[in-house]
Amino acid sequence: MAPIQYIVEGGHRLTGSIEPAGNKNSALPIIAAALLTEHPVTLQNVPRIRDTETLVELIRSVGASAEWTERNTLHIHAKSIRAADLDPELCVRIRASILLAGPLLARCGEVMLPPPGGDVIGRRRLDTHVLALEQLGAKVTATDRLEFRAPKLTGADVFLDEPSVTATENALVAAVAADGVTYLRNAASEPHVQDLANFLIALGAKIEGVGTNTMVIHGPATLGATTYRIQPDHIEVGSLIGLAAVTRSPLRIVRSGVEHLRSIRMGFERLGIVCRVEGDDLIVPSNQTLKIQDDFGGHVPKLEDQPWPAFPADLMSIAIVTATQCEGVILMFEKMFESRMFFVDKLIGMGARIVLCDPHRAIIAGPSRLHGATLSSPDIRAGMAMLLAAVCAEGTSTINNADQIERGYERIDERLNALGAKIRREPERQG
Repeated sequence: MAPIQYIVEGGHRLTGSIEPAGNKNSALPIIAAALLTEHPVTLQNVPRIRDTETLVELIRSVGASAEWTERNTLHIHAKSIRAADLDPELCVRIRASILLAGPLLARCGEVMLPPPGGDVIGRRRLDTHVLALEQLGAKVTATDRLEFRAPKLTGADVFLDEPSVTATENALVAAVAADGVTYLRNAASEPHVQDLANFLIALGAKIEGVGTNTMVIHGPATLGATTYRIQPDHIEVGSLIGLAAVTRSPLRIVRSGVEHLRSIRMGFERLGIVCRVEGDDLIVPSNQTLKIQDDFGGHVPKLEDQPWPAFPADLMSIAIVTATQCEGVILMFEKMFESRMFFVDKLIGMGARIVLCDPHRAIIAGPSRLHGATLSSPDIRAGMAMLLAAVCAEGTSTINNADQIERGYERIDERLNALGAKIRREPERQG
């Protein structure tokens, strides 16, 4: 596959309405969890991005049928599946391959997983997955691959050593098939974890405490067929708020899932960006102050990410770029991943005034006039942040390795061009 470039002509104001895609981080665990039932599952609002396409290939490789019936509608039927060795090349492409551990263990009693790949944003532990599945009765051995075996899963009182999103999802799926009651404590509660739990309930699972950090799962569930619509991606909504702000553009983000946007809106309000809610639409007006709000007493403010419901880690890169266009000084504190801030040198090269204090903290002083540059996307979120920088910069920018952006954002070039951006994709998209 040819490497993908975006050539971006900056300085254009945007206007209009845009609908966020379905949540990638919901779609991946839900596609994997569709293997739990031998009945047909129809998923609507599935983002057609590289990560979902790769996971669809992986579930086909274990015997499930998976067909796209419309652009964003996926029909899955896992009537009979086998825990064959999963394709290492596909697993390396996508970290979400680890999400197959829970459902395959439940259906087949065993699964062999090559090491999962994904973004290079610092070490991501697998220990929490292993500990949770062991407590539910699995035996795990690690060689050049991870081997999970469990002739029978049994409900347990499981305390996760950290509120890992994917470990919560794996444990939740396995617990639905386990014999007896499972208490899942210190669980992640992000919107995509809630989406997975609601999908499992739609299949017939009995789960209490959705949206809290303690879930109670009554297993084993009798699962049937369902049609389920995946929720809008709150991270894409946050990216679009940043985009509207840096280009000083009025945008209407339709069907935005406003109930999950409280902490995101609060984070952007600290940068002087205030949004308005109309029904389930979010309006970003063009007359923003873009003035960073000092802390009480005139102290330098801090924006930090934390587990849900606080400001999400996946939006820190977007917030950093947005802050370069705001008046004032702010400390950005990225607690979750130690390599996520390493793209700021590219922003400095474009004219941003940023001091990178250490792998987790950066001080941004704005506003800065950014100028076009040649950039390379290290991960999905930094790639989208670079696209924001390029769209608001003077002159033309080239973003190499734009494949990374397309792993998380569906046809983002076409959708932003429809609002007035000037982004050329090389090579052009076929179909």
